[in-house]
Amino acid sequence: MSDGSPERGQKRNEHQLESKQINVQYKRYYVDVNENDRGRFFKIAELGSNYKGRITLIIPAAIAIRDELNVMVELLDKPLEGDAPTGKEAVVIKSETLNIDGRRFYIDLKENERGRFLRIAQMPRNPRQQRQQISIPCAGVVEIRNTLTDFLNKYSEGYTAEPEAQNKITAENKSFLFNVGENERGQFLRISEIKLNTGYRSAITIPLPSLNDFRKALDDAAKEKPQARA
Repeated sequence: MSDGSPERGQKRNEHQLESKQINVQYKRYYVDVNENDRGRFFKIAELGSNYKGRITLIIPAAIAIRDELNVMVELLDKPLEGDAPTGKEAVVIKSETLNIDGRRFYIDLKENERGRFLRIAQMPRNPRQQRQQISIPCAGVVEIRNTLTDFLNKYSEGYTAEPEAQNKITAENKSFLFNVGENERGQFLRISEIKLNTGYRSAITIPLPSLNDFRKALDDAAKEKPQARA
């Protein structure tokens, strides 16, 4: 990310294509477009005086979030129906839920005593992890929407949908997808593991020149008998 913050799970030969910093009130926001062996994706990060939040979006999710922001922007100046909020309790103006690639996103336009704001929450595939979320004051929603639109116009071509698996294996409660791809570093085989009960996904990438060695190691492992437990 542009602020240099470390991130859990980095790095899969990650390369940043473009980044923009947006200052809103006392907060900084970063919209980044990154690329690794699994494809292109967005990061939107929020940095306050004592808070940091981040969501990560594959290209189809970024498009869906952008489209929903287009709707929310029309409501930013809409008069609030009913009494104005008091205290810390926020009034919900509009709320939407998106399900994309096994992940759920909650997009809420709210208002409290400090003003109107947009909250985007990303639920993890792994139920043991915490959800990620960012909150954007009303004054920053349009600029973040415009930045998403600009970056999508530049970088989304060819990434708007996840490719169909060229081969697929299902075993017990998991599916394994096999896709051959290519980037500037050469051709590779991506093996994705999906847990069917949770939708949690992980993947490994094998350079094609190493595929014969990888297959030989698998053959050797398959020939070995597990040691009997005492």
